[in-house]
Amino acid sequence: MRNEDKKEKMKENEKRDSEKNRKECERKYERKKLTILGSTGSIGTQTLEIVEAYPDRLEVTALAASNSVDRMEAQIRRFHPKYAVMWNEESANSLKGKVADLDTRVLSGMDGLIEISTLEEIDIVVTAIVGMIGIRPTIAAIEAKKDIALANKETLVTAGHIIMPLVQKMGVSLLPVDSEHSAIFQSLQGSKWGQMKTILLTASGGPFRGKKKSELGHVTVEDALRHPNWSMGRKITIDSATMVNKGLEVMEAGWLFHAAPDQIKVVVHPQSIIHSMVEYADGAVIAQLGLPDMKLPIQYALFYPDRLPMKQESLDFYKLGQLTFEEPDLETFTGLRLAYQAFCEGGSVPTVYNAANEKAVSLFLDRKIAFLEIPKIIGLAMEKHRKIVNPTVEEILETEAECYELIESRW
Repeated sequence: MRNEDKKEKMKENEKRDSEKNRKECERKYERKKLTILGSTGSIGTQTLEIVEAYPDRLEVTALAASNSVDRMEAQIRRFHPKYAVMWNEESANSLKGKVADLDTRVLSGMDGLIEISTLEEIDIVVTAIVGMIGIRPTIAAIEAKKDIALANKETLVTAGHIIMPLVQKMGVSLLPVDSEHSAIFQSLQGSKWGQMKTILLTASGGPFRGKKKSELGHVTVEDALRHPNWSMGRKITIDSATMVNKGLEVMEAGWLFHAAPDQIKVVVHPQSIIHSMVEYADGAVIAQLGLPDMKLPIQYALFYPDRLPMKQESLDFYKLGQLTFEEPDLETFTGLRLAYQAFCEGGSVPTVYNAANEKAVSLFLDRKIAFLEIPKIIGLAMEKHRKIVNPTVEEILETEAECYELIESRW
């Protein structure tokens, strides 16, 4: 048989086997019913693309968004959820008028988010909503024994001491969606937790990698939004530029993987091919590699422990060339240094770190402060705060409000 014929035969066999595996998966499993908090954002829309790819495995029961009424209407008409939630009542009323011809029930506010996160028929809640608004519905979902696909950093950064014991008590799965935390989770599969020595959390370095503080004094919003590798929402893209996002991920990794601050090292890896690594007690390092594509960690969380086919370009090591690594510059990117400080102090300090950053980023995007003022504001807020050792949800939200008031009084 000629080589060309052999290759063609192999392709036919691979296609047949892939289709056979897909059909077996479809026969074996019932459809998972999803609630997606933050459905109109980057993670939410990509989650819906996975639903489209696997309509026999996934079903949308409820969607939630902040105020993107037109996008929500389009999603409702495409996926026909039983429920839809808008954060403010005005947006909810507008949406009701637009989808009056459909059977979708439209709700609003925190009550609406909690209701769709605890529906009896749902299996998993995708928390892709931005900000500390995600804490209460996540807690409610866990208490209702729903699995969580977590893409909301703030939930664990500010309330990890509440969330993680509750996850264990209720016996639910909390599956990370962030590419870095998914990579760590994947690298830990088949190993005992106690054998982990160090988490190596990779960072692209953002658009200002290699720059010194003196070069960042006149950075514009447009400059900061030009991420070299990832397509993300505006807030998280700015967080990547300041490396505050990596600081939040350090704290989140601590809660997810029971790791102390000195067990988590940030490694700048500009190519964003290695998404994170785990070093074990014997010195072995296991990494998860792939092209920068958020659909992979989302799909892994939705179907865990199964791996289903995904339409994407394969990682070509022949074209890749080289992978490089650098130590983060904590003098220039002080937001990352402050994250380690907040993590070590614990209690309500991570809430201040997160809230101050949210407010500072908002001010920067509105062109009211300079880029370098973002970490300055975080540092000031942490300095002025009186720590609460074991804050309740109410105290966490009060701390956030107090932090906002402090910043608003000065900027």
